[in-house]
Amino acid sequence: MTRAQQDALSQTALAVFRLNGQFLSVSERLAEPAGLTAAWWQVLGAVLPEPLPVAGIARVMGITRQSVQRIADLLVREGLAAYEPNPAHRRAKLLAPTAEGRAAIRRIDPGHAELAARLMRELGGQDAFDETVRVLHRLSAALDAIESEPTGE
Repeated sequence: MTRAQQDALSQTALAVFRLNGQFLSVSERLAEPAGLTAAWWQVLGAVLPEPLPVAGIARVMGITRQSVQRIADLLVREGLAAYEPNPAHRRAKLLAPTAEGRAAIRRIDPGHAELAARLMRELGGQDAFDETVRVLHRLSAALDAIESEPTGE
């Protein structure tokens, strides 16, 4: 590895860490009026299209199963989500949003839409926004590929 490659990796990591903090901060502000935290919003958002087991949510989000389990249990306790039987696995229940959970997410939509429009303008248009998304997905896929390679030890 050359010094330039190491510097590029370091700069990429620092930018992503900062970006993560920025997204968490803005997510907390958007979620608060709906009575949610950013973490609750993330987990509910993961199961809006279809119910998922906790391990599936963790894979989608890139965090530990234990972290998702803790949040899922809180969402169920608050009536924002419910556990449903999983036909594919008797013990791994599916997490699904309740009507109250979906309503909370809908309350976030106006602020979310406004932020998306402002960010799109700041990036220079929809094409630039789409390219940003593609690059981030490429970076994530590259890290996944590296993580799955044998280490040679």
